[in-house]
Amino acid sequence: MIEFRGVSKQYPDGTVAVEGVDIVIEPHTTTVLVGSSGSGKTTLLRMINRMVDPTGGQVLIDGTDVATVDPVRLRRGIGYVMQNSGLLPHRTVVDNVATVPVLTGVSRKQARARALELLDTVGLERSLADKYPSQLSGGQQQRVGVARGLAVDPNILLMDEPFGAVDPIVRSELQQELLRLQGELGKTVVFVTHDIDEAFLLGDQIVIMQQGGRISQAASPAEILAAPADAFVADFVGAERGKRSLHLTEVDGRTVVVDGDGRPAGVLAP
Repeated sequence: MIEFRGVSKQYPDGTVAVEGVDIVIEPHTTTVLVGSSGSGKTTLLRMINRMVDPTGGQVLIDGTDVATVDPVRLRRGIGYVMQNSGLLPHRTVVDNVATVPVLTGVSRKQARARALELLDTVGLERSLADKYPSQLSGGQQQRVGVARGLAVDPNILLMDEPFGAVDPIVRSELQQELLRLQGELGKTVVFVTHDIDEAFLLGDQIVIMQQGGRISQAASPAEILAAPADAFVADFVGAERGKRSLHLTEVDGRTVVVDGDGRPAGVLAP
């Protein structure tokens, strides 16, 4: 379990990135931090693996304050996937995935064997193992990034807008792949995005942040849609807009779900 207790972050110039955050992230669930640029969501994510240290409050993993843990050791035990994959351009795919296990003392042979298995896990052909990142598509690079994040079999996987740099079709494929992986592996995933639809698709818990690093609401997608905490949340999630306002109509004997603008959104299953 990950806990934020009264966490704040203020930079020397006086800028407040995060203010008074209290969140509990349950094990084996996906929590999505969502908000516009400057809302503090990436800062909050990076406090978990001490890429950023808070100026106030505590971040705890299973009851242990991360401030008491060596940051290098902490990071090597937590998976991290970033936008644009962050792969090392001079290393092959298999060596990119094997990087952290080798750093933690796993033999190169064992690490490469595990890396090949992880390529299978994330839906990549093993024939790509000896290629370099520049020889891969954007979607393939992101899958390699996910494989690298899983390489030490971490309990926690941090994902900082990992699908933000790929086209919409590939993004949809990667989202479905993450749902499949989470169903199989059951990691504790903390995911950052500015896309509320992506948040609703992936998250068990959604944390909506606004400028100044304050949390407006933290709840399940259904709870947020049913009862937005305030006008900011209602507007951000589009609770009152056509996309979220659905109704049923009969077409040729079937029940069709239609949005507020009259566009078909799907068919109601029996």
